[in-house]
Amino acid sequence: MAQDVFTFLVGGKAGEGVKKAGSVSAHIFSSMGRHVFQMDDYMSLIRGGHNFSVISTTPRWIGSHYMKANLVVNFDKRSCDVHKNDITENGIIFFNSDEQDLDRGIGIPLTSEVEKYPMKNLMFGVGAVAILAAAIGFQKEEMNNIIKDEYPRGIEDNIRFADTIYDLVYPDCGNKFNLERGDKKRPIITGNEAISLGAIAGGLDVYYGYPMTPASSILHTLAQEAENFGLAVVHPESEITVINMAIGSAFTGARTMVGTSGGGFSLMTEGFSLAGMTEAPVLIVLSQRPGPATGVPTYTEQAELAFALTAGHGDFLRIVASPRTIREAYYLTSEMLDLVWKFQTPGILLTEKHLSESSMTVQIEVENSGWAEPKIHKAGDYKRYLDTDDGISPLLFPPSNQVIKWNSYEHDEFGITTEDSKKISFMHDKRNKKLTSLIEYLKGKETVKIIRGNLPINIFTYGSTYMSVLEAVRYGNLNPTIIAPIYLSPLPIWELKEFKSQDNVVIEQSSTGQFSKLLSEKAGLEIRTTIKQYNGRPFDPMDLSQKIKEVLG
Repeated sequence: MAQDVFTFLVGGKAGEGVKKAGSVSAHIFSSMGRHVFQMDDYMSLIRGGHNFSVISTTPRWIGSHYMKANLVVNFDKRSCDVHKNDITENGIIFFNSDEQDLDRGIGIPLTSEVEKYPMKNLMFGVGAVAILAAAIGFQKEEMNNIIKDEYPRGIEDNIRFADTIYDLVYPDCGNKFNLERGDKKRPIITGNEAISLGAIAGGLDVYYGYPMTPASSILHTLAQEAENFGLAVVHPESEITVINMAIGSAFTGARTMVGTSGGGFSLMTEGFSLAGMTEAPVLIVLSQRPGPATGVPTYTEQAELAFALTAGHGDFLRIVASPRTIREAYYLTSEMLDLVWKFQTPGILLTEKHLSESSMTVQIEVENSGWAEPKIHKAGDYKRYLDTDDGISPLLFPPSNQVIKWNSYEHDEFGITTEDSKKISFMHDKRNKKLTSLIEYLKGKETVKIIRGNLPINIFTYGSTYMSVLEAVRYGNLNPTIIAPIYLSPLPIWELKEFKSQDNVVIEQSSTGQFSKLLSEKAGLEIRTTIKQYNGRPFDPMDLSQKIKEVLG
């Protein structure tokens, strides 16, 4: 275990308040000025099964959870069986003594105690918070103030129950873990909340979403904020409707975003191609989960990279970018919304369940957000697809006394359907100019994050795996050069040339090494080996550190 990291793990059945206990614990650590990373693991069930939340905290920035926990609270036997090895050498395990009797750990009669209250099962989570509060030396008053804020229903019962559990725990492990306080309290948000807020900061007008894990909470977050920011947030009847309504909204000048996962995006691909032909500025949030087909709905993977890069039929510009951290998800979303409007083409913000649904402490400067600003037609006869030096045609929106024609068929500059061979080639050339313009524009942006090291090895990664890599090399006291492209299409090969003949290792969550193939094919990089994980779980820093050491020899 990293010496400066404290990890709390709570596990139980769905419906017992596991996730809420995790988020309340994260806020406790944040209130101490500490940095926090929370990962929630849950089955695709409403009740039963096994869920757990793992929260790692330290006074420094932290980019991953650690599965080896200092304090573990298990509500049931299954949780004890699953997490019996997820404990540090001097860690403490609490278990429900009404369900079992273990030689190792401290038993608390959780079931007997919750039966005294009307809320019953949901109070297990309150008990976990009380155990944590006692173990880190919080006074009852501090704990109760947090419970009042975080559990507004049945406050008196919650406090009474928490006090009972606190009194049972304190004699054995009161103030067992004396945690150092950090410099200041920071907000805790999920990746999907960061994406939602970044879109708002970038000028979002309309969001369309058909719920699909792990993108669903974007719809929920934006619906909650709709009135505050004048948003239209719509839940249509299908993903096909989502993409087509989004294109229609863009036609009227509305800055539009949609969200989905692999299966939903599969249904959107014809509409995605329509956006390519009509040059519609629509941003798609594609949050990956394991496939193919329904796959493992509530877990994480990075196996839709190739799909995102090639989705849609025909030749057209697709902008694809992937945030590496929750903080970056905020800024990159606003930047991508700006880019799709600048270059009038669809774009994909490619992320994954691990970033979408994990939480961490962040600090965001709103004034540094981008703002979507399209090129607007000023005067004279209007040609929707006017050929220009950069391939970007000025936009005009209804109401107008001029004809505004977006067309799914090949067309001329006015938008009138054509099958003339010269005009077909002409329009392809016109649209293709935007790629050159985009590359020149991106050369002035940070498109790749490079952290220089002193070891003769380079580690390439992207998306949320970047955070796992940073934590792994820190844990292992390793110092390779880490390279993480933010933009994947167009891939910034101008930034990657220097690594062509060097010792390159790739770390990704795809069984077929999709990111490795991209780097080899587009950037001409030689990849010595690829460290892959494709079991639906994010990398644990300790395990990943060992794998990196094995590669280093």
